Amino acid sequence: MLCSLWCEKMLSRFSRFGSVLTRCRPSNFCGTRLLSQSSPSGAAGSATVSDLQPSHAKESHGHSEVSAFEKNRDYHGFSQDPVLDEWNMRMAFFFGISMAIVVGGTFVHYLPDHGMRQWARREAERLIAQREAAGLPLMEENYYDPSKIVLPEGEMDAL
Repeated sequence: MLCSLWCEKMLSRFSRFGSVLTRCRPSNFCGTRLLSQSSPSGAAGSATVSDLQPSHAKESHGHSEVSAFEKNRDYHGFSQDPVLDEWNMRMAFFFGISMAIVVGGTFVHYLPDHGMRQWARREAERLIAQREAAGLPLMEENYYDPSKIVLPEGEMDAL
C-alpha cells in the first residue's frame, strides 16, 4: 500500500514527461500484483488456451514443443555442449578483454621511463641549478671546451 502510494506520488510529480509515465503502473515498479480471490465463474465466458487450440494439434503433425535454445542454437565454437559453450565464451571474453585491458593498462603504466625523458628533464634541472650556483651561463658558446681539443699538427700552422 505504501509502495503504491509512493509510486502514484512520484508519477504525479513527473507528469511533465508526458504520456510515457502515465502508461506505467505502480505494480510495474513495486513488484506487486493484484490477484482475484473469488472463484472463477463460467458466466464470464472467458476462453482458456486449451479451448482455443485443440490438444491433438501438436501431435497431429508429429512435432513436439522444442525449447527456443535448442531450436535456435548459437554456438560460439568452444564446445558442443550448449551450457559449457556459453560459459567458455563468457570466460574467454572476460579474461581476454576485461583482464587484458586492466592488467595491460597497469603494466604499461608501471613501465620504466620510455626514452629516459623524465631522467633527461631531472638531469637538465640539476645542471641548471649547478651552473646558477657557480655563476656560469646556462649555455656556453662552444659545446666542448676549446682548450681541451687536440688538433693535428698540420692544422696548427693554418690557424
